[in-house]
Amino acid sequence: MTATVTAGSRAATPDDVPGVAHVLSRALYDDPLFAWLFPDLETRLARTRRMLALTAGFGYVPFGDTRVVEVAEEGADPVIRGAALWAPYTTNPEGRLVSLRMWPHWGQLLGRARTAGFVRVFAEWKIAAPQEPHVYLAALGVDPAMTGTGLGGGLLTAGLDRADSEGRPVFTQTLDEKGLGFYERFGFRVVGEAANPEVGTSWFLRRDPL
Repeated sequence: MTATVTAGSRAATPDDVPGVAHVLSRALYDDPLFAWLFPDLETRLARTRRMLALTAGFGYVPFGDTRVVEVAEEGADPVIRGAALWAPYTTNPEGRLVSLRMWPHWGQLLGRARTAGFVRVFAEWKIAAPQEPHVYLAALGVDPAMTGTGLGGGLLTAGLDRADSEGRPVFTQTLDEKGLGFYERFGFRVVGEAANPEVGTSWFLRRDPL
């Protein structure tokens, strides 16, 4: 069957949250963060999907700029095959009120020890973020079945173009050293790193506007 991208990326709606969580959980299944948070292979996918649904549903869909790209197989309805969670410089999808709603659910999902560890990692990321107004890329992923099709690059480029038009830098982080080359191809540079004994090294990346 032939797969066809239905259109460029579009803004996600609340109805898209399950699809966003589904595709990101598949894309990030082997990410060091989620491998550490959910070491049980049998439950990792479901727990990762739940965590990402909370992140998107409470924060990045209503208060951020979540973008999705859909692909249609011949004779089938379009399905979300890629997603990106962006925080514009004017909003904070991880703000205090959002966090108050999310953290009780995350505590139940992660357990006390993992929640405390994740808070430390999360704090390291926030300390490393630029002080000036910037665009933040929280997560980017495409369905593993679509690897090599350019969907991820297209999602990233669309967000970078918006940041360029606003004259704002973009900041992100990764725990996956193999992903550094991908971001560097789009103009990011490593501006710092933080070694965490529990989860590994976080690399912090910045791209200045063109």
